[in-house]
Amino acid sequence: MTSLSAKPSDQPDPEHEARLQFLTWDRTPADIDSPAHRARLARWAAVAGATFHPTAYVAAEAAIFTSHLVLGADSWIAGHALVRGDVEFGAHCTVNRYAMISGKVRCGDGVRIASHVSIVGFNHGFDDPGVPIHMQKHESLGITIGDDVWIGANAVVLDGVKVGKGAVIAAGAVVSKDVPDLAIVGGVPAKVVRYRGQSSRRDTAGALVRLGEAAAAQWPEVLARFREDGEYISREADGTVRRSARHLNDAIEIAAGFGALPEGLDAAATLQQLQALQDPETGLFPDPHQPPAAGQAQRDNGLALYNVLSVGYAIEVLGGQPLHRVSAVELGARALCDWLDSLSWRERAWGAGAAVDAIGTALYFNARYFETGRARETLFGWLALKQDRATGLWGSPTPAEGLLQPVNGFYRLTRGTYAQFGLPVPNAERAIDSVLLNYRNHDGFSGRTYTACNLLDTVHPLLLCLRQTDHRRPEAEAIARAVIGRAGERWVAGAGFAFADGQETSLQGTEMWLSVVHLAAELLDIAGEFVFVPKGVHRTQAVGLGL
Repeated sequence: MTSLSAKPSDQPDPEHEARLQFLTWDRTPADIDSPAHRARLARWAAVAGATFHPTAYVAAEAAIFTSHLVLGADSWIAGHALVRGDVEFGAHCTVNRYAMISGKVRCGDGVRIASHVSIVGFNHGFDDPGVPIHMQKHESLGITIGDDVWIGANAVVLDGVKVGKGAVIAAGAVVSKDVPDLAIVGGVPAKVVRYRGQSSRRDTAGALVRLGEAAAAQWPEVLARFREDGEYISREADGTVRRSARHLNDAIEIAAGFGALPEGLDAAATLQQLQALQDPETGLFPDPHQPPAAGQAQRDNGLALYNVLSVGYAIEVLGGQPLHRVSAVELGARALCDWLDSLSWRERAWGAGAAVDAIGTALYFNARYFETGRARETLFGWLALKQDRATGLWGSPTPAEGLLQPVNGFYRLTRGTYAQFGLPVPNAERAIDSVLLNYRNHDGFSGRTYTACNLLDTVHPLLLCLRQTDHRRPEAEAIARAVIGRAGERWVAGAGFAFADGQETSLQGTEMWLSVVHLAAELLDIAGEFVFVPKGVHRTQAVGLGL
């Protein structure tokens, strides 16, 4: 016999309905297909521009006031949540009670929004103090939230923000800037705490040891691979052989990084060979394989400048010193400033930074082995006055590459000056912001941009600046871990590293990548786990000013 107090099975259960307002994950297919639920979805489709997947669910007491709403498969909105404006949710998204989503918001799949979250995809105008705020125009840049994102209770996401795939926003965070993929952010304003799935210190150290053991065992084979007719060379993918003084210097630096010399190298004869490359008049080092063009001043030749580093440090590694003072850089204040002003700061800041690197290194050699005037003071004074305080960089971004040129130029410039002489980098926190923004804008240098140069020009500036501040250290450490984690899979047994993905291995690529890994390990304070220590162009020990 049926109890008189029992309700017919087709009648709603008030207790269950009340529960679904708060514990909406308890919904069932019957709740989704119930006449009451279908009726309210139809009403919202009519009055709120809403489109619902057949498996989506919206609790009865949710507040929906949209001009456009999309709710994907198996997604739900709890009771007492407010959704207004122009909002789209992908599949498997959840909006808990008392959350508020406003303005233009686009969510991917699997976005979890906790209670009391505010996602505010619009903003009041307030710039004109002569007009009351309530009378100023609203703007809506919109908010984009990637797949598999968890936004914790009481977090706030402000207009214009892009939250990357797999990110986690901690409870109470206020997110006013873009969040990278897989980043865990917290605080006010929100900053990256760490990244999901990042290797532990032990895992990273293990990767360093494994790569170091392989490279230490195989570097003689790598060097032999690029030795032809008694000379070190590089090969293009089509078999073309290229010759440069740099190849010998790279071979010397690779061996020195493992505490040795290239097998069969006559150190005394090689030292004389390298010293003989120096031009007695200017003190620069034109490349015998690619000399300056007719009529071109040596200081305007990139190789003659770069070889101040490449040849000069190789001479030091072999226990010698340059034979001549680099007179080309010992200029009066006006002449040196005119030279610095004439560099390609707007079009090619990397090249301008490379010239400063060579000037600073030439002044180091002069101060250590000969004599120097006041050019060093002039150089640092010019740099202090010319730095962009907003970015912490020198030079201008370009339409095609954004910050890439000034960031890469920052590495070259600071390597030969602030890093080499042990001086603090001005506006280090702004520089860190710019380096990290450039890294993010290029998707972590994925694909063709994942080169030894781009990673070196990211890791070294971060290491240099983090010696002065802990600003955004977790993000920098995550990059360092990622570099180390990928390096092992890039090493080619018996052939070393390619400079970039898709290229042939080379001495340049091998030396640079080994140095990048060392720098990343130094940033993480685990350089002792890696057997290779740069002794030449990429060494990190400052010489100071007391020369």
